[in-house]
Amino acid sequence: MSTFKVTFAGGALMPTGSNFLVEFGGKKILIDCGLVQGEKYSIPINKEPFTYDTKSIDALFITHAHLDHVGRIPRLVRDGFRSKIYSTAPTREMAELILLDSMGVLGKEAEHEGIEPLYEEKDVLETMHLWSDTLEYEKPFTFKTDDGDAKITYHDAGHILGSGIIEIEYKGKKLAFTGDLGNTPSPLMRDTTLLKDIDYLVMESVYGDRNHKDKDKRIAIFKEAVTSTITKGGTILIPAFSIERTQEMLMAFNELVEGKQIPEVPVYLDSPLGINITKVYKKYDSWFNENTEKIIKSGDDIFAFKGLVQTPSPEESKAINDDHRPKVIIAGSGMSNGGRIIHHEARYLPDPKNTIIIVGYQAANTLGRHIVEGEKEVFIHGQPVKVNARLVNIHGFSAHKDSDKLIEFVASTAPTLKKVFVVLGEPKSAYFLGQHIHETYGVPVLVPEKGDVVELE
Repeated sequence: MSTFKVTFAGGALMPTGSNFLVEFGGKKILIDCGLVQGEKYSIPINKEPFTYDTKSIDALFITHAHLDHVGRIPRLVRDGFRSKIYSTAPTREMAELILLDSMGVLGKEAEHEGIEPLYEEKDVLETMHLWSDTLEYEKPFTFKTDDGDAKITYHDAGHILGSGIIEIEYKGKKLAFTGDLGNTPSPLMRDTTLLKDIDYLVMESVYGDRNHKDKDKRIAIFKEAVTSTITKGGTILIPAFSIERTQEMLMAFNELVEGKQIPEVPVYLDSPLGINITKVYKKYDSWFNENTEKIIKSGDDIFAFKGLVQTPSPEESKAINDDHRPKVIIAGSGMSNGGRIIHHEARYLPDPKNTIIIVGYQAANTLGRHIVEGEKEVFIHGQPVKVNARLVNIHGFSAHKDSDKLIEFVASTAPTLKKVFVVLGEPKSAYFLGQHIHETYGVPVLVPEKGDVVELE
């Protein structure tokens, strides 16, 4: 008789859209309920009906607050889900901000296409009402089933603030979902907690087939790109995820500006969500790694520096166009599939004296992916835009473990593993990592497809 039954409802053979159904002891829980990210938020797959009965789900556990892990929760609620939602406290706070913010983009897309939005504000508010309980790292939560208690424990994933690996222990067996695993060591986050005695592991593979070759040189590459562009009188564009990447960018500029390693120029943080998320980061600074905590205790505001200009309102954002000095613009979205960055890209990409710095993963079919792949003309708001600006792609700023680090992560629990399921990666990445894990540890590996169901003894 099986202990766990897992349905890969999302996040299989794709890096976004995380959504897994787990059945045990007569109960059904979900791990994540995220958007599939593409050239826009409202791509058809996000509007497809859920493949399970939403009203029958007994609980939802969230690994972290990125949109591809939380972005369909209000839709789940709209379709009848009424059980409790669990996560760490920072994840809950940031998820509320990101869900309310995403409504603007979803609403505009729906209006433009003449369709119903994915969800509305009332659905987000009901979501947050259900999301009343938060959990702490390494403190097991007792989850009652029809056949005894299960223990659910969050471990620090080291990916972003509040990110967790979710471990379910039931009937003497342990099943773990990694969510996204952090690029340890991180400038901000603590190292990823290593797992032990896991029987079944469902793990991410975003960078499963490649390594971050420039990690040790990322600040040097970043500094050169900024300095050379300023010298030419140009503008630096940085598409940045509002969670983690924006804060790492602010921290990098803090170090470079205060150390007088780059010229003083305006650095615009043109992201209302990024500004608000940074406030949450400041609130939970005790969750940072030891080195960062020491810097903060010394009196340094790591997210502020001379020249930083925050532009929360539309009017302030538009006023950036009137600043013809060399400058830096940090804005979302991180994949250029929405947000203010696309307006700046339309304005600044055609000029060769400008630079666009890519500091995060770019999903297939996003504007960011087209730019990274070297396309010389892209379409923004339906209009062709020449890409003459310099492209600097710095993989070392990624918040994901690379291939070698993913392999190392498995080592601590390899002796007990009965099977590994590789998810949350493009096919090439997932299959490469799966093969590498099998060859390294001799553990059976499966790369599931969307909709696959497995029963685990």
